[in-house]
Amino acid sequence: MRRLVRTALRGALARTRYVAVVRPEHAEGTVAAVYTQAERDFGVLAPPIALHAAAPDILAAAWALLRETLLVPGRVDRAAREAVAAAVSEANACRYCVEVHGAMVRTMTGRQGPPGGPGAAGQDGRIGRWVRGSGGGPPAGPPGTPEELPEYAGVAVAFHYLNRMVSVFLDDSPLPAATPAAARGTVMRMVTEAMRPRDPAGPLPGAALELLPAAPLPADLAWAAGSPSVAGAFARAAAAVEAGGARALPPDARELVRARLAAADGTALGPSRAWALAAVRDLPAADRPAARLALLTGLAAYQVVPDDITEFRAAADPADDRALIELTAWAALTAARLAGRRLTRSATGEKTPRSP
Repeated sequence: MRRLVRTALRGALARTRYVAVVRPEHAEGTVAAVYTQAERDFGVLAPPIALHAAAPDILAAAWALLRETLLVPGRVDRAAREAVAAAVSEANACRYCVEVHGAMVRTMTGRQGPPGGPGAAGQDGRIGRWVRGSGGGPPAGPPGTPEELPEYAGVAVAFHYLNRMVSVFLDDSPLPAATPAAARGTVMRMVTEAMRPRDPAGPLPGAALELLPAAPLPADLAWAAGSPSVAGAFARAAAAVEAGGARALPPDARELVRARLAAADGTALGPSRAWALAAVRDLPAADRPAARLALLTGLAAYQVVPDDITEFRAAADPADDRALIELTAWAALTAARLAGRRLTRSATGEKTPRSP
């Protein structure tokens, strides 16, 4: 069954929007190494990871975040981590990730219920209450013990990042639109069974860290320091993504985007995109499409439309798939890091999240 699901999900790569995904049979170097680890440790080559393949270092960063926070065994059991992933995805209205990780929670626990809610590995709803505070309002305290914080927060921040990338580049469901409604539950159970760890001991920590050079842990990610593998993943990923962001946007535009993301209070932005147009109007004309796309990715990824990509490519130099992944990844991780500060500030004593 695992082989069947792998084949089906490889076919799903063709439904990625805006960028050409590297097929497994054509993968080389870092891309091949990530694909091999993903199928070995996650059971499948998940489209939310493969969509990054045009930028191999960003691909490695995304994989490191997912692997070292969600898959590597630690103090927090896998079902509780999946509950965090599903609850964050629900808060971000990422239907794709809710469908996958909500099903994973049900498969692992045998229980029904909302992601992070009572009875679904949700610590009687504490995970859901904690996650819902990450939009800008006062959060509930983190679930678990202080020693477990790097794992809980690591999964949450990783999915704040992945949800944004998925919302830009993938459909609302991992299954084809033609899948009959009556069959969706059965198919998703097959997918989640394929994603369950084959080895009860789980993947060894740190394997994904070898794909990126070592880097210092930024101050805003200090909550990860208690777990070497989580801290290593975030340190390396942050360095790779920041380097990509520097290539994608000039300093003034990056500072504008950072400031706007840091000022966001979690209030729904509504259907209008006028706020994004207004936010970038003082930038040079050549920088506005990239800055607008970065803001949309960070604050309202569901509002990204094909014209945003077309206008970015018309103004960008280079305008290739790598540049698009670097820009959106930078915006998504910047927003995710800010969410992480809000989620952990009651545990770390930080009062106001500053921009990374």
